[in-house]
Amino acid sequence: MSCSCTSSTNTQNELHASILQKINNHPCYSQDAHQHYARIHVAVAPACNIQCNYCNRKYDCSNESRPGVTSYKLSPEEAVKKVLHVGGLIQQLSVVGIAGPGDGLANPKQTFKTFALLKKYAPDIKLCLSTNGLMIHKHIDEIAKYNIEHVTVTLNSVDESGEIGSKIYPWVFYEHKKHRGVEGAKLLLEKQLLGIKMLVERGILVKVNSVLIPGVNEEHLPFVARKVKELGVFIFNVMPLMSKPEFGTKFGLDGVPSASHKQLMKAQEACDVNVKMMRHCRQCRADAVGLLGEDRSDEFFKESFAEKSFEELSHHYNLNQRMKTHESIETWRRALRAANGKISQEAANKEELSSNGNTMLVAVTTRGNGLINDHFGSAKEFLIYEAGDKAIKFIMHRKVEKSYCMGKEGCDGSYPIDEIKNALSDCNLLLTQKIGECPQKELESIHLTCDESFADEPIEISVLKGVRKHFFPSAS
Repeated sequence: MSCSCTSSTNTQNELHASILQKINNHPCYSQDAHQHYARIHVAVAPACNIQCNYCNRKYDCSNESRPGVTSYKLSPEEAVKKVLHVGGLIQQLSVVGIAGPGDGLANPKQTFKTFALLKKYAPDIKLCLSTNGLMIHKHIDEIAKYNIEHVTVTLNSVDESGEIGSKIYPWVFYEHKKHRGVEGAKLLLEKQLLGIKMLVERGILVKVNSVLIPGVNEEHLPFVARKVKELGVFIFNVMPLMSKPEFGTKFGLDGVPSASHKQLMKAQEACDVNVKMMRHCRQCRADAVGLLGEDRSDEFFKESFAEKSFEELSHHYNLNQRMKTHESIETWRRALRAANGKISQEAANKEELSSNGNTMLVAVTTRGNGLINDHFGSAKEFLIYEAGDKAIKFIMHRKVEKSYCMGKEGCDGSYPIDEIKNALSDCNLLLTQKIGECPQKELESIHLTCDESFADEPIEISVLKGVRKHFFPSAS
Protein backbone atom coordinates (compact mmCIF):
# COMPACT_ATOMS: atom_id res chain seq x y z
CA MET A 1 0.00 0.00 0.00
CA SER A 2 1.42 3.41 -0.97
CA CYS A 3 1.05 6.54 1.10
CA SER A 4 1.41 10.29 0.73
CA CYS A 5 4.02 12.35 2.51
CA THR A 6 1.16 14.39 3.96
CA SER A 7 -0.74 11.43 5.39
CA SER A 8 -2.52 11.97 8.71
CA THR A 9 -2.92 8.29 9.56
CA ASN A 10 -1.63 6.56 12.69
CA THR A 11 1.64 5.91 10.85
CA GLN A 12 2.40 9.65 10.70
CA ASN A 13 5.40 9.41 13.04
CA GLU A 14 6.85 6.48 11.11
CA LEU A 15 6.25 8.33 7.86
CA HIS A 16 7.89 11.44 9.23
CA ALA A 17 10.96 9.41 10.21
CA SER A 18 11.10 7.82 6.76
CA ILE A 19 10.97 11.24 5.12
CA LEU A 20 13.75 12.54 7.35
CA GLN A 21 15.85 9.57 6.31
CA LYS A 22 15.22 10.31 2.63
CA ILE A 23 16.20 13.97 2.88
CA ASN A 24 18.91 13.78 5.54
CA ASN A 25 21.82 13.81 3.07
CA HIS A 26 20.05 15.26 0.05
CA PRO A 27 21.46 18.78 -0.48
CA CYS A 28 18.43 20.01 -2.46
CA TYR A 29 15.66 18.65 -0.26
CA SER A 30 17.36 19.58 3.03
CA GLN A 31 18.60 23.10 3.70
CA ASP A 32 20.93 21.79 6.41
CA ALA A 33 22.40 19.01 4.22
CA HIS A 34 23.51 21.39 1.47
CA GLN A 35 26.37 22.64 3.65
CA HIS A 36 27.77 19.11 3.97
CA TYR A 37 26.83 16.87 1.05
CA ALA A 38 27.59 17.12 -2.67
CA ARG A 39 25.58 16.30 -5.77
CA ILE A 40 26.40 15.39 -9.34
CA HIS A 41 24.25 15.88 -12.43
CA VAL A 42 24.95 13.58 -15.38
CA ALA A 43 24.05 14.94 -18.81
CA VAL A 44 22.48 11.90 -20.47
CA ALA A 45 19.20 13.52 -21.60
CA PRO A 46 19.76 15.88 -24.56
CA ALA A 47 16.25 15.94 -26.07
CA CYS A 48 13.26 17.88 -24.76
CA ASN A 49 9.55 17.60 -25.49
CA ILE A 50 8.56 21.19 -24.72
CA GLN A 51 10.02 24.58 -25.57
CA CYS A 52 10.41 27.12 -22.77
CA ASN A 53 11.04 30.78 -23.50
CA TYR A 54 13.56 30.92 -20.64
CA CYS A 55 15.62 27.93 -21.82
CA ASN A 56 18.37 27.47 -24.38
CA ARG A 57 20.21 24.17 -24.14
CA LYS A 58 23.92 24.57 -24.80
CA TYR A 59 26.62 21.94 -25.27
CA ASP A 60 30.39 22.38 -25.10
CA CYS A 61 29.72 25.36 -22.84
CA SER A 62 31.76 25.98 -19.70
CA ASN A 63 31.19 29.68 -19.05
CA GLU A 64 27.49 29.78 -18.18
CA SER A 65 26.15 28.55 -14.85
CA ARG A 66 22.46 27.82 -15.39
CA PRO A 67 20.13 24.91 -16.15
CA GLY A 68 20.26 23.41 -19.64
CA VAL A 69 24.00 23.90 -20.04
CA THR A 70 26.67 21.21 -20.14
CA SER A 71 30.28 20.86 -21.26
CA TYR A 72 29.67 17.45 -22.84
CA LYS A 73 26.98 14.80 -23.22
CA LEU A 74 27.32 11.32 -21.77
CA SER A 75 26.12 7.82 -22.57
CA PRO A 76 24.61 5.91 -19.62
CA GLU A 77 27.84 3.91 -19.25
CA GLU A 78 29.96 7.06 -19.30
CA ALA A 79 27.63 8.71 -16.79
CA VAL A 80 28.00 5.90 -14.26
CA LYS A 81 31.76 5.81 -14.75
CA LYS A 82 31.84 9.53 -14.05
CA VAL A 83 29.82 9.04 -10.85
CA LEU A 84 32.23 6.34 -9.66
CA HIS A 85 35.23 8.50 -10.53
CA VAL A 86 33.87 11.61 -8.83
CA GLY A 87 32.42 9.69 -5.87
CA GLY A 88 35.84 8.30 -5.03
CA LEU A 89 37.38 11.78 -5.04
CA ILE A 90 34.48 13.70 -3.48
CA GLN A 91 33.34 11.24 -0.86
CA GLN A 92 30.63 13.52 0.52
CA LEU A 93 28.83 12.95 -2.81
CA SER A 94 25.37 11.66 -1.88
CA VAL A 95 23.03 12.30 -4.84
CA VAL A 96 23.05 11.66 -8.58
CA GLY A 97 20.54 13.65 -10.59
CA ILE A 98 19.49 13.58 -14.22
CA ALA A 99 18.53 17.15 -14.96
CA GLY A 100 19.07 17.56 -18.65
CA PRO A 101 20.31 19.27 -20.61
CA GLY A 102 16.86 18.36 -21.99
CA ASP A 103 14.21 16.40 -20.10
CA GLY A 104 14.95 13.06 -18.48
CA LEU A 105 11.59 11.55 -19.45
CA ALA A 106 11.93 12.73 -23.05
CA ASN A 107 14.99 10.44 -23.09
CA PRO A 108 13.61 7.46 -21.14
CA LYS A 109 15.96 4.82 -22.57
CA GLN A 110 19.11 6.71 -21.56
CA THR A 111 17.64 7.88 -18.26
CA PHE A 112 16.49 4.52 -16.92
CA LYS A 113 19.53 2.64 -18.20
CA THR A 114 21.66 5.12 -16.22
CA PHE A 115 19.59 4.54 -13.09
CA ALA A 116 19.78 0.77 -13.53
CA LEU A 117 23.58 0.87 -13.75
CA LEU A 118 23.79 3.21 -10.76
CA LYS A 119 21.79 0.80 -8.61
CA LYS A 120 24.30 -1.90 -9.53
CA TYR A 121 27.58 -0.01 -9.15
CA ALA A 122 26.76 2.79 -6.64
CA PRO A 123 24.09 1.30 -4.35
CA ASP A 124 24.68 3.85 -1.60
CA ILE A 125 23.81 6.92 -3.63
CA LYS A 126 20.40 8.59 -3.88
CA LEU A 127 18.77 8.84 -7.30
CA CYS A 128 17.07 12.03 -8.37
CA LEU A 129 15.16 13.03 -11.51
CA SER A 130 14.17 16.46 -12.82
CA THR A 131 11.41 16.78 -15.40
CA ASN A 132 8.87 19.17 -16.88
CA GLY A 133 6.22 16.64 -15.85
CA LEU A 134 4.70 15.95 -19.26
CA MET A 135 5.56 12.24 -19.27
CA ILE A 136 5.54 11.23 -15.58
CA HIS A 137 2.25 9.35 -15.98
CA LYS A 138 3.79 7.21 -18.74
CA HIS A 139 6.86 6.26 -16.66
CA ILE A 140 5.60 6.15 -13.08
CA ASP A 141 6.20 2.41 -12.77
CA GLU A 142 9.81 2.72 -13.94
CA ILE A 143 10.43 5.63 -11.54
CA ALA A 144 9.23 3.44 -8.68
CA LYS A 145 11.06 0.35 -9.96
CA TYR A 146 14.45 2.03 -9.77
CA ASN A 147 13.74 3.48 -6.31
CA ILE A 148 13.97 7.09 -7.47
CA GLU A 149 12.85 8.69 -4.23
CA HIS A 150 13.14 12.34 -5.31
CA VAL A 151 11.55 13.90 -8.39
CA THR A 152 11.63 17.59 -9.22
CA VAL A 153 8.88 18.94 -11.49
CA THR A 154 9.02 22.39 -13.08
CA LEU A 155 5.55 23.92 -12.80
CA ASN A 156 5.34 27.59 -13.72
CA SER A 157 1.58 28.06 -13.80
CA VAL A 158 -1.64 26.41 -12.63
CA ASP A 159 -3.78 28.69 -14.76
CA GLU A 160 -6.39 26.34 -16.27
CA SER A 161 -7.18 28.78 -19.09
CA GLY A 162 -3.65 28.30 -20.44
CA GLU A 163 -3.13 32.04 -20.91
CA ILE A 164 -0.13 32.33 -18.59
CA GLY A 165 1.38 29.08 -19.80
CA SER A 166 1.09 30.14 -23.43
CA LYS A 167 3.41 33.07 -22.68
CA ILE A 168 6.03 30.64 -21.34
CA TYR A 169 5.75 27.62 -23.68
CA PRO A 170 5.60 28.15 -27.47
CA TRP A 171 4.90 24.46 -28.02
CA VAL A 172 4.47 21.09 -26.32
CA PHE A 173 5.27 17.88 -28.20
CA TYR A 174 3.01 15.03 -27.13
CA GLU A 175 2.04 11.82 -28.94
CA HIS A 176 3.72 12.78 -32.24
CA LYS A 177 2.16 16.23 -32.43
CA LYS A 178 3.19 19.79 -31.55
CA HIS A 179 0.51 21.54 -29.51
CA ARG A 180 0.98 25.31 -29.59
CA GLY A 181 -0.12 28.26 -27.49
CA VAL A 182 -3.03 27.85 -25.10
CA GLU A 183 -3.73 24.31 -26.30
CA GLY A 184 -0.18 23.21 -25.47
CA ALA A 185 -0.15 24.98 -22.10
CA LYS A 186 -3.44 23.35 -21.02
CA LEU A 187 -2.23 19.91 -22.10
CA LEU A 188 1.05 20.34 -20.23
CA LEU A 189 -0.68 21.45 -17.02
CA GLU A 190 -3.10 18.51 -17.16
CA LYS A 191 -0.23 16.01 -17.41
CA GLN A 192 1.88 17.81 -14.79
CA LEU A 193 -0.86 17.71 -12.17
CA LEU A 194 -1.61 14.07 -12.97
CA GLY A 195 2.07 13.14 -12.72
CA ILE A 196 2.60 14.93 -9.41
CA LYS A 197 -0.49 13.22 -7.96
CA MET A 198 0.82 9.81 -9.05
CA LEU A 199 4.27 10.45 -7.56
CA VAL A 200 2.85 11.52 -4.21
CA GLU A 201 0.57 8.47 -4.13
CA ARG A 202 3.67 6.27 -4.53
CA GLY A 203 5.36 7.95 -1.56
CA ILE A 204 7.95 9.65 -3.79
CA LEU A 205 9.09 13.05 -2.52
CA VAL A 206 8.26 15.81 -4.99
CA LYS A 207 9.96 19.17 -5.28
CA VAL A 208 8.24 21.70 -7.51
CA ASN A 209 10.32 24.38 -9.20
CA SER A 210 8.67 27.55 -10.50
CA VAL A 211 10.60 30.12 -12.49
CA LEU A 212 9.74 33.67 -11.39
CA ILE A 213 9.24 35.53 -14.69
CA PRO A 214 8.72 39.28 -14.19
CA GLY A 215 5.56 40.50 -15.86
CA VAL A 216 4.38 36.98 -16.67
CA ASN A 217 3.75 34.83 -13.57
CA GLU A 218 5.10 36.70 -10.54
CA GLU A 219 1.63 37.52 -9.19
CA HIS A 220 0.41 34.01 -9.96
CA LEU A 221 3.00 32.08 -7.94
CA PRO A 222 1.00 32.04 -4.65
CA PHE A 223 -1.70 30.11 -6.56
CA VAL A 224 0.97 27.61 -7.63
CA ALA A 225 2.08 27.28 -4.01
CA ARG A 226 -1.47 26.66 -2.86
CA LYS A 227 -2.00 23.99 -5.51
CA VAL A 228 1.23 22.09 -4.81
CA LYS A 229 0.41 22.03 -1.10
CA GLU A 230 -3.01 20.61 -1.96
CA LEU A 231 -1.30 17.90 -4.03
CA GLY A 232 1.03 16.90 -1.18
CA VAL A 233 4.26 18.22 -2.68
CA PHE A 234 7.13 18.06 -0.19
CA ILE A 235 8.89 21.34 -1.00
CA PHE A 236 8.36 24.34 -3.31
CA ASN A 237 11.18 26.29 -4.94
CA VAL A 238 10.79 29.69 -6.60
CA MET A 239 13.73 30.33 -8.93
CA PRO A 240 14.50 33.76 -10.39
CA LEU A 241 14.48 34.06 -14.17
CA MET A 242 18.04 34.19 -15.51
CA SER A 243 17.74 36.31 -18.64
CA LYS A 244 20.63 37.78 -20.60
CA PRO A 245 20.82 38.25 -24.38
CA GLU A 246 24.01 36.15 -24.50
CA PHE A 247 22.09 33.16 -23.12
CA GLY A 248 20.17 33.06 -26.39
CA THR A 249 16.76 32.45 -24.78
CA LYS A 250 13.55 33.95 -26.18
CA PHE A 251 12.99 35.99 -23.02
CA GLY A 252 16.62 37.15 -23.00
CA LEU A 253 16.54 38.24 -26.65
CA ASP A 254 13.16 39.95 -26.13
CA GLY A 255 14.51 41.98 -23.22
CA VAL A 256 12.53 40.32 -20.42
CA PRO A 257 14.66 41.17 -17.37
CA SER A 258 16.13 38.72 -14.89
CA ALA A 259 14.25 38.57 -11.60
CA SER A 260 15.90 40.65 -8.89
CA HIS A 261 16.74 39.61 -5.32
CA LYS A 262 13.91 41.81 -4.04
CA GLN A 263 11.39 40.28 -6.45
CA LEU A 264 12.46 36.80 -5.36
CA MET A 265 12.16 37.66 -1.67
CA LYS A 266 8.69 39.13 -2.24
CA ALA A 267 7.56 36.01 -4.12
CA GLN A 268 8.99 33.66 -1.50
CA GLU A 269 7.24 35.58 1.27
CA ALA A 270 3.94 35.47 -0.62
CA CYS A 271 4.23 31.70 -1.15
CA ASP A 272 5.64 30.79 2.27
CA VAL A 273 2.25 30.75 3.98
CA ASN A 274 1.09 27.87 1.84
CA VAL A 275 3.91 25.33 1.56
CA LYS A 276 7.40 24.44 2.76
CA MET A 277 9.83 26.60 0.77
CA MET A 278 13.27 25.78 -0.61
CA ARG A 279 15.51 28.83 -0.32
CA HIS A 280 18.99 27.47 -1.07
CA CYS A 281 18.65 26.49 -4.75
CA ARG A 282 21.61 27.34 -7.03
CA GLN A 283 19.91 26.70 -10.42
CA CYS A 284 22.59 24.17 -11.33
CA ARG A 285 23.99 23.22 -14.70
CA ALA A 286 23.12 19.87 -16.26
CA ASP A 287 26.64 18.65 -15.37
CA ALA A 288 27.08 20.28 -11.95
CA VAL A 289 29.48 18.63 -9.48
CA GLY A 290 30.19 19.37 -5.81
CA LEU A 291 28.48 21.25 -3.01
CA LEU A 292 25.57 23.46 -4.02
CA GLY A 293 27.65 26.54 -3.34
CA GLU A 294 30.36 25.41 -5.76
CA ASP A 295 30.60 23.84 -9.18
CA ARG A 296 33.60 21.66 -9.93
CA SER A 297 32.31 20.33 -13.24
CA ASP A 298 35.28 21.74 -15.15
CA GLU A 299 37.65 19.51 -13.14
CA PHE A 300 36.33 16.24 -14.61
CA PHE A 301 36.98 15.49 -18.25
CA LYS A 302 35.78 12.41 -20.13
CA GLU A 303 39.38 11.33 -20.61
CA SER A 304 39.79 10.86 -16.87
CA PHE A 305 37.16 8.11 -16.60
CA ALA A 306 35.64 7.02 -19.94
CA GLU A 307 38.27 4.42 -20.84
CA LYS A 308 38.52 2.88 -17.37
CA SER A 309 36.72 -0.35 -16.50
CA PHE A 310 33.78 -0.55 -14.12
CA GLU A 311 35.87 -2.87 -11.94
CA GLU A 312 38.70 -0.36 -11.64
CA LEU A 313 36.33 2.53 -10.95
CA SER A 314 34.32 0.52 -8.39
CA HIS A 315 37.54 -0.06 -6.47
CA HIS A 316 38.32 3.67 -6.70
CA TYR A 317 34.75 4.51 -5.53
CA ASN A 318 35.55 2.62 -2.30
CA LEU A 319 32.12 2.07 -0.82
CA ASN A 320 33.44 1.27 2.68
CA GLN A 321 35.48 4.47 2.87
CA ARG A 322 32.53 6.51 1.62
CA MET A 323 30.37 5.09 4.41
CA LYS A 324 32.99 6.12 6.97
CA THR A 325 33.14 9.62 5.47
CA HIS A 326 29.37 9.98 5.72
CA GLU A 327 29.45 8.78 9.34
CA SER A 328 32.03 11.48 10.08
CA ILE A 329 29.83 14.10 8.43
CA GLU A 330 26.90 13.04 10.60
CA THR A 331 29.04 13.24 13.73
CA TRP A 332 30.02 16.78 12.75
CA ARG A 333 26.41 17.74 12.02
CA ARG A 334 25.34 16.54 15.48
CA ALA A 335 28.08 18.68 17.02
CA LEU A 336 26.93 21.69 14.96
CA ARG A 337 23.32 21.24 16.03
CA ALA A 338 24.42 21.14 19.65
CA ALA A 339 26.49 24.31 19.17
CA ASN A 340 23.73 26.18 17.34
CA GLY A 341 21.00 25.19 19.75
CA LYS A 342 17.33 25.64 18.86
CA ILE A 343 17.48 29.14 17.47
CA SER A 344 16.60 28.66 13.81
CA GLN A 345 12.94 28.82 12.84
CA GLU A 346 12.38 27.74 9.26
CA ALA A 347 8.93 29.31 8.80
CA ALA A 348 8.98 31.96 11.52
CA ASN A 349 7.29 35.35 11.33
CA LYS A 350 8.82 38.56 12.67
CA GLU A 351 7.17 38.19 16.08
CA GLU A 352 8.72 34.75 16.49
CA LEU A 353 12.14 36.04 15.47
CA SER A 354 12.14 39.21 17.55
CA SER A 355 10.59 40.37 20.79
CA ASN A 356 9.98 43.86 19.36
CA GLY A 357 9.14 42.93 15.77
CA ASN A 358 12.38 44.38 14.39
CA THR A 359 14.61 42.14 12.29
CA MET A 360 17.89 42.55 10.41
CA LEU A 361 19.31 40.96 7.28
CA VAL A 362 22.67 39.26 7.80
CA ALA A 363 25.03 38.13 5.02
CA VAL A 364 27.47 35.27 5.66
CA THR A 365 30.49 33.99 3.74
CA THR A 366 31.05 30.25 3.91
CA ARG A 367 32.77 27.39 2.09
CA GLY A 368 30.44 24.84 3.68
CA ASN A 369 30.40 22.61 6.76
CA GLY A 370 28.07 25.05 8.52
CA LEU A 371 30.86 27.48 9.44
CA ILE A 372 31.77 31.10 8.71
CA ASN A 373 34.93 29.96 6.94
CA ASP A 374 35.37 32.01 3.78
CA HIS A 375 37.23 35.28 3.27
CA PHE A 376 35.18 38.16 1.89
CA GLY A 377 37.69 38.51 -0.94
CA SER A 378 37.14 34.99 -2.26
CA ALA A 379 33.36 34.79 -1.78
CA LYS A 380 31.25 34.44 -4.93
CA GLU A 381 28.03 34.02 -3.01
CA PHE A 382 26.53 35.14 0.29
CA LEU A 383 24.02 33.35 2.48
CA ILE A 384 21.32 35.74 3.67
CA TYR A 385 19.52 35.34 7.01
CA GLU A 386 16.74 37.33 8.64
CA ALA A 387 17.44 37.63 12.35
CA GLY A 388 15.88 39.14 15.43
CA ASP A 389 16.89 38.96 19.07
CA LYS A 390 15.23 35.54 19.55
CA ALA A 391 15.84 33.44 16.43
CA ILE A 392 16.95 33.43 12.81
CA LYS A 393 15.54 32.37 9.45
CA PHE A 394 17.48 31.51 6.29
CA ILE A 395 16.19 33.64 3.40
CA MET A 396 18.28 32.98 0.29
CA HIS A 397 21.73 32.94 -1.23
CA ARG A 398 22.97 35.70 -3.50
CA LYS A 399 25.60 35.09 -6.16
CA VAL A 400 28.02 37.55 -7.66
CA GLU A 401 29.80 36.96 -10.95
CA LYS A 402 33.24 37.89 -9.64
CA SER A 403 34.79 37.66 -6.21
CA TYR A 404 36.31 40.84 -4.77
CA CYS A 405 39.88 39.55 -4.74
CA MET A 406 41.29 38.96 -8.22
CA GLY A 407 44.60 37.60 -7.03
CA LYS A 408 46.44 40.90 -6.61
CA GLU A 409 48.09 42.07 -3.43
CA GLY A 410 47.13 45.25 -1.66
CA CYS A 411 44.19 47.50 -2.45
CA ASP A 412 44.37 49.85 -5.40
CA GLY A 413 40.67 50.64 -5.72
CA SER A 414 40.23 48.64 -8.92
CA TYR A 415 38.46 45.63 -7.42
CA PRO A 416 34.91 44.88 -8.67
CA ILE A 417 32.93 45.70 -5.53
CA ASP A 418 29.94 47.52 -7.07
CA GLU A 419 28.16 44.25 -7.87
CA ILE A 420 28.72 43.05 -4.29
CA LYS A 421 27.47 46.32 -2.84
CA ASN A 422 24.34 46.03 -4.95
CA ALA A 423 23.78 42.42 -3.85
CA LEU A 424 24.11 43.38 -0.16
CA SER A 425 22.47 46.81 -0.31
CA ASP A 426 19.56 45.82 1.94
CA CYS A 427 21.69 43.91 4.47
CA ASN A 428 22.61 45.26 7.90
CA LEU A 429 25.48 42.97 8.92
CA LEU A 430 28.18 40.89 7.20
CA LEU A 431 29.80 38.01 9.09
CA THR A 432 32.97 36.83 7.39
CA GLN A 433 36.18 35.01 8.18
CA LYS A 434 38.38 37.89 7.02
CA ILE A 435 37.95 41.24 5.28
CA GLY A 436 40.43 43.94 4.35
CA GLU A 437 40.31 47.58 5.36
CA CYS A 438 39.48 48.87 1.87
CA PRO A 439 36.45 46.67 1.14
CA GLN A 440 35.24 47.18 4.71
CA LYS A 441 35.17 50.94 4.15
CA GLU A 442 33.36 50.45 0.84
CA LEU A 443 30.67 48.36 2.54
CA GLU A 444 30.33 50.82 5.39
CA SER A 445 29.35 53.38 2.74
CA ILE A 446 26.11 51.41 2.23
CA HIS A 447 25.65 51.19 6.02
CA LEU A 448 26.73 47.55 6.19
CA THR A 449 28.50 46.57 9.41
CA CYS A 450 31.31 44.01 8.94
CA ASP A 451 32.40 41.59 11.67
CA GLU A 452 35.29 39.09 11.65
CA SER A 453 34.92 38.03 15.27
CA PHE A 454 32.84 34.96 14.42
CA ALA A 455 35.41 33.47 12.04
CA ASP A 456 35.27 29.66 11.86
CA GLU A 457 32.27 29.59 14.20
CA PRO A 458 28.92 27.84 13.52
CA ILE A 459 26.74 29.99 11.30
CA GLU A 460 23.34 29.97 12.98
CA ILE A 461 24.37 30.81 16.54
CA SER A 462 26.83 33.38 15.18
CA VAL A 463 24.10 35.15 13.21
CA LEU A 464 21.97 35.41 16.36
CA LYS A 465 24.92 36.56 18.48
CA GLY A 466 25.95 39.03 15.78
CA VAL A 467 22.62 40.82 15.62
CA ARG A 468 22.39 40.87 19.40
CA LYS A 469 25.89 42.33 19.60
CA HIS A 470 25.33 45.10 17.05
CA PHE A 471 21.58 45.80 17.14
CA PHE A 472 19.99 44.25 20.27
CA PRO A 473 22.67 44.53 22.98
CA SER A 474 20.12 44.15 25.78
CA ALA A 475 19.41 40.59 24.55
CA SER A 476 23.05 39.50 24.78
